[in-house]
Amino acid sequence: MSKNTKQTSAHIAKLAAETLQDNRASQIAKSLAASALAQRGGGKQTGAAMEDKAARVLASDRYSDDTRQLAASVLAQANKER
Repeated sequence: MSKNTKQTSAHIAKLAAETLQDNRASQIAKSLAASALAQRGGGKQTGAAMEDKAARVLASDRYSDDTRQLAASVLAQANKER
């Protein structure tokens, strides 16, 4: 299985940190934010369950732009063979 070596950008990492501290942020936004931050430093890539969650967010128009940005970042770091 190939490994995706992309990492979370500084912009997305900042957005993710702000999302985790925001009491008004949804659970899905916080989940995506945590995943994005976990992939900031290296080595890790998105798991299958998080891939599915991120794809569902992007397919829906009911989520905020910030949540969609987090989802796109998480999905970009997924295993391309899945």
